[in-house]
Amino acid sequence: MIVNRLAWIALVSVIILVLAGATVRVTGSGLGCPDWPTCWGCLIPPTSVDQIDVDKLDIEKFKRHAIRKGIDPDTITRDTILDSFNPVHTWIEFSNRLITLPLGLAALLLALLSFTARNHRGWIVALAWLSLADVVVNAVMGAQVVASGLQPGIITLHMALAFLLIVVLVTIIWLSRPDRQVTPVGQTNLRPLLVISILFFACLFAEGLLGSQVREQTDELAQAAGQLSRDQWIGELATTWIYKIHRSFSWSLLISAGLMLLLALRIPSVRFVEPKWIITMVLAMMLMGVVMAHIAVFQVVQVLHVGTTAVLLAVTWHWIVRLGSLARQVGANQADSPNS
Repeated sequence: MIVNRLAWIALVSVIILVLAGATVRVTGSGLGCPDWPTCWGCLIPPTSVDQIDVDKLDIEKFKRHAIRKGIDPDTITRDTILDSFNPVHTWIEFSNRLITLPLGLAALLLALLSFTARNHRGWIVALAWLSLADVVVNAVMGAQVVASGLQPGIITLHMALAFLLIVVLVTIIWLSRPDRQVTPVGQTNLRPLLVISILFFACLFAEGLLGSQVREQTDELAQAAGQLSRDQWIGELATTWIYKIHRSFSWSLLISAGLMLLLALRIPSVRFVEPKWIITMVLAMMLMGVVMAHIAVFQVVQVLHVGTTAVLLAVTWHWIVRLGSLARQVGANQADSPNS
């Protein structure tokens, strides 16, 4: 029971962390804390520039960041560093870091207590330690994101590891359910439904990473905010191949989710709820995409778009592992049938 609860705590923490990370990105707060693990050389971030001790900062690191951005490092001085301080950005980024604490603690306890699992102990132990490794690697990756000056490739890998963690935690939640029972489905052939569900998940995972690439482009546009307003961003994004693929690929989600729902409705003996939730979230995400494509790239819509993706990943993977259990039960029923 404790394993299941810890996995739930970790999963909720991951989703909240994804939302917080999206908030950091859309507000341009990624370098609100230019150092790690401290923030402006402090354990508790400053609220005013007067509280910053520049001697505690690595000015050479600021110069390396400037080089990566194409800025002359000789222009980086103590005064320019202090001028870049923004208390709002600093506390947004610091809050993002704080949210990692319950996730890290839950992942550590989950790994240590996974040996107490009663069912599927081997799988749960392996997955629990994998989730802890993912959290540690992603924490190090978060430090690299800061150290690299928000280098695009690292940010996308950071998101991919978060998606993987969601998959692992959902699997642990399913395996460790104390009341886990498989609904009888008789001799129903669930393979087509399972295949289309896995195809949908693969498309969703890929679409999420493509979306991260698009958000990296909006980060670059945000740096040119003096020249472009947010309602002009879409004109710039529409010229890139990543955005075009991301926009067109979204139809694969709607089509596969629709097929999934139709196949699920053809099985009247079982009340499947997940496909309805899945297609509802897909439609909501596409609506948000239309708003950003034809009105403006609103910050709140960006955050909701990313957060919905994380929740949709969790729901879809839970649906797949549940459906897989049902399919195995069908296979066992067929093997035990006198007519087989």
